[in-house]
Amino acid sequence: MNDDSQTPSLPTAAQRLLETLIQRGADRAFCVPGESYIALLDAIHEEPKFDLVTCRHEGGAGFMAVADARLTGRPGIALVSRGPGACNASIAVHTAEQDAVPMILIIGQVEGRDLRRNAFQEIDYKSMFGGIAKWVGEIKHPDEAPELAARAWTMATSGVPGPVILSAPEDVLAAPCRAPIPPWHSNAIAGVAAEEAGRIAALINGSKQPILLAGREFDVPGGREALLRFAEDWALPVAVSFRRQDIFPNDHPLYVGDLGLKNPEAQRQAFSEADLILAIGTRLSDITTQGYSWPTAQQTLVHSCADPRFLGWQFPAALATTAAAVPLIEAVNAHERAANPTLSAWASRLRDLHVTDSGSNPQDYPDGLDFVRVANLIEQVAPADAIVTLDAGTFAAPFYRKVRWRLGQRLIAPISGAMGFGVPAAVAASMRHPDRTIICMVGDGGVMMSGNEMAVGLARGLPIKIVISENNSYGSIRIHQERDHPGRVSGTDLANPDLAQWAASFGAPLVAVNEVADLEKLATALLAPGPIVALVKTSLKAVLPKTA
Repeated sequence: MNDDSQTPSLPTAAQRLLETLIQRGADRAFCVPGESYIALLDAIHEEPKFDLVTCRHEGGAGFMAVADARLTGRPGIALVSRGPGACNASIAVHTAEQDAVPMILIIGQVEGRDLRRNAFQEIDYKSMFGGIAKWVGEIKHPDEAPELAARAWTMATSGVPGPVILSAPEDVLAAPCRAPIPPWHSNAIAGVAAEEAGRIAALINGSKQPILLAGREFDVPGGREALLRFAEDWALPVAVSFRRQDIFPNDHPLYVGDLGLKNPEAQRQAFSEADLILAIGTRLSDITTQGYSWPTAQQTLVHSCADPRFLGWQFPAALATTAAAVPLIEAVNAHERAANPTLSAWASRLRDLHVTDSGSNPQDYPDGLDFVRVANLIEQVAPADAIVTLDAGTFAAPFYRKVRWRLGQRLIAPISGAMGFGVPAAVAASMRHPDRTIICMVGDGGVMMSGNEMAVGLARGLPIKIVISENNSYGSIRIHQERDHPGRVSGTDLANPDLAQWAASFGAPLVAVNEVADLEKLATALLAPGPIVALVKTSLKAVLPKTA
């Protein structure tokens, strides 16, 4: 007669799922708890080294996962409940896709017996996320849990990284799982063909006015240093793709700016005169290509991107490759460099155009401070290893065009332009690097979307610095409104609460910046230990069209 009491109990599907992720390097998840994945919460309780971060909104949890992934290179993990929870988290899924960030969103689903019966809070997540996620999986049997968790990790990190969805029915998570954890093998990196490297070197040697357009793939350990060596060895002027300013030192003579919003016409014209464009490690999105207008058909293009779907799509290339950016440029560096007597003058011309555009001359306005002054201050006081997170909004513009980012500093901004990103990103960054200065820049629109996540950071004693720009307007939209429909303000004014009292209620010291003289105390507070919230009375007139 068998003694069942001596038979070891099987792990649950939730435990196996978690063990699979931990084996691959996961150490943290961001969540808003829900009963639909309570078995997974219970599994996490048994893993004291796995950090569960309880957030105040699923969008905030998702944004934290995106920012965490930006800093680690591993998938950021968010846990949400079915229906409303998944809908709230969808903004982060879109952000991860646009930003090319690995993310795993685990959704507690309705019980397996109720699937596809329009049950309470049920959504078919393949239909919902199929257009923005790299992959959508659903665990229909407990034994599938470790396999699908492993697949989610691989899909999120392979090729161009991005978000994946794993739907986990409530009852399946709680059921015993007999399947083992699949072995983990790191993703293969696309090799560089010797012929490719030789052709690229020959194209550079044969060009008179080349530009190196550097993208996301240099945001890896050693990537920035490799990019700097390559640019210096070949004396190549370097532009960076949209909102990737921190991958190349902006004070370097070879840095010629970013491809972003509202590039000056003189700069656009000069870029169109390049005879060779090396677009390395980028997808060539609409903003980076200035509305799909650059490179032109007359310019020679070399394009590398980890996902072949983005090669030869909008822009035919003389050479297109899936080789990873760093190995590619290192292979090219092994080739001999020919003298180019025109290159120095070309690089200097592009550099001068950038410097002219990046110059700042803040003005005085009766309705508040020109926020360029704050951007200048951040450049002056931010430590060499500072991490600055930006929300979306007009206040952020000078941080892309006026601030000179140094090697070692990190700029974490939403490529997707998602409002509400800044504060959650700062919390996640401070959890990952509590010893570094973390500064969040956010507008009064964005801070009211996700500023409640300050509670998460302050509850953990994180020394985050949050700077709020208050101009009582959705400024970015107001600019377009005044340009297209002058004097007809509709939907863009904000009636804010008392943001000083709101910020103070979280328990952080408040710094009020109402005039230029107050910037000195802001500088002191940004360098002091501990958290602060700074409220800056910002001029709306400073950003509106001058004819308005």
